[in-house]
Amino acid sequence: MEKSLAFGEKNYNYYSAHLKRKYNGQRVYKVIVDGGFTCPNRDGSKGYGGCTYCNVDSFTPTSRTMETMKEQIEYGMQKARKSYKAEKFIIYFQPNTNTYAPAHYLKTLYDEALSVNPADVVGLSVGTRPDCLDAEKIALLESYSDRVDVDLEMGMESIYNETLSQINRGCSHDEFLDTLKLLENTKLDICVHTIFGLPGETKEMMLAYADEINRFPQIKFVKFHHLHIVEGSIMGARYKKEPFKLFSLPEYTDFLCELLPMVRPDLVIQRLFGISDLDMLIAPNWGLRKSEIQTYVDDEIERRGVVQGSKFKV
Repeated sequence: MEKSLAFGEKNYNYYSAHLKRKYNGQRVYKVIVDGGFTCPNRDGSKGYGGCTYCNVDSFTPTSRTMETMKEQIEYGMQKARKSYKAEKFIIYFQPNTNTYAPAHYLKTLYDEALSVNPADVVGLSVGTRPDCLDAEKIALLESYSDRVDVDLEMGMESIYNETLSQINRGCSHDEFLDTLKLLENTKLDICVHTIFGLPGETKEMMLAYADEINRFPQIKFVKFHHLHIVEGSIMGARYKKEPFKLFSLPEYTDFLCELLPMVRPDLVIQRLFGISDLDMLIAPNWGLRKSEIQTYVDDEIERRGVVQGSKFKV
């Protein structure tokens, strides 16, 4: 299978090329906003302590310390304009579980966020758990799709219930599948988040994620992450006592080169890996900046002739 021209300059369907195509070449960037949510796996509704790998501070920006949502968004827009020459923006509710509240309260927050410089906003992205969605909340999110594109990001993490139990996820894969059924004919762009390298999973088990994601046409985007251990997490405390095997950069690149040919070619890949700030990272420290990791992975994909979807069978 030859590289699709729709992929842009890479051998896979990457997010920045998708945004350029969709928004006529304009520079579009996500602005992260903290809506002040918690998580049912932290407040006792489902559990305490959260998922064992999670410390929410490891992936949230400095803007979260600002008092108002308007301040967060205006700061993020200003920074993106200055650093990246951004022209348009996607408002991204990222930290914690951003549908974990009654629908009427969610509407107030989403309305407020989309009221900030609305002429420059082209999208709304909401990160959540599949067990914190229902028909009413899905309908609310869909109601915004007549004026902005709406991306609903759900953490799948693993497809194995045993793994999900071990990491104190508080949500089974069956619940994830039930939520996907609610989203069968949705107007929303569904993004699925996965973590590769969770303890106990073999390479063959992880490669099977691709087949599971491929079978749901309502999934439009994916975020692939390797497991990294951060300070302040339950897994971090355990890892310091009993370290276990994590991906090296060459090993993870090898894995991606096996995975990508199995991934449905129309799926847009928002991320191939995830990293936290170095002051919070315990392991693995690959000794490179994010841009250097991206270049390394992309160069290997190109050098090996790996093409997304080349082994995908309808």
